[in-house]
Amino acid sequence: MTESSSGATSTDVVDILTTDHQEMVALIGQIEGTSDPSQRRDLADTVIAEVMRHAVAEEMFVYPAVEEHVPNGTKEVEHDKKEHDEIVRLMKQVEDVNAADPEFMELIRELEAKLRHHAKDEESEQFPQLRAHIPAEKLIDLGEKVEKAKKLAPTRPHPHAPHSELFHKTVGPGVGMVDRLRDKLTGRHTG
Repeated sequence: MTESSSGATSTDVVDILTTDHQEMVALIGQIEGTSDPSQRRDLADTVIAEVMRHAVAEEMFVYPAVEEHVPNGTKEVEHDKKEHDEIVRLMKQVEDVNAADPEFMELIRELEAKLRHHAKDEESEQFPQLRAHIPAEKLIDLGEKVEKAKKLAPTRPHPHAPHSELFHKTVGPGVGMVDRLRDKLTGRHTG
C-alpha cells in the first residue's frame, strides 16, 4: 500500500497478486474442509474463476512488465506461461469431474500443489524483482490495470486459447462476457 499525493491509499500490483494467491489457496482449503459435493463444486467453480481472472490479468499487464524490467524476464515469463498452461488443463479436468467422485479431490490437491508452487516462484523471485526495478507509481498503475482486467477476464478454463497479451486484450473480453453469461444461465458460482 502506498499513499498518493492526494492522500488516498493505493495498492500496488505485487500486493494485489499476493492477496489473490492467498485467497485462491484459502478457497482450496475450504474445498478440502467440506464433504458436501455441491459445496465442493461451488467452491471449485469460484477458485477456477479467480485463477482465470488472475492469470489473464498477469499475462496482459504483469508479464510484459517482467519481460521489460526484470533480468532474465523473458525466460521467467516463458516458465510462468507453461505453468499457467498446466494449471488451465488441470482446472478443465476439475470442471469435467463430478465433485462426489474421489478423483475430484485428487485433482483439487494437484491444483493446490501447482498453485502453491507457482505463487512461491512469483512471490520469492519475480515480485521482489518487480519492486526493485519498477518505480512505485508504475506498480500502482499496473495494479489498477490488473484489477480492471480481472473484471473482464474469462471465468472458465480455455486450454486451447493462447496465453498472449494480444489475445487477452482483443478476444479475451468477449470470451469473458460469454463465460459470465454461461455462469449466470447455469447458476455457476464464480465469486
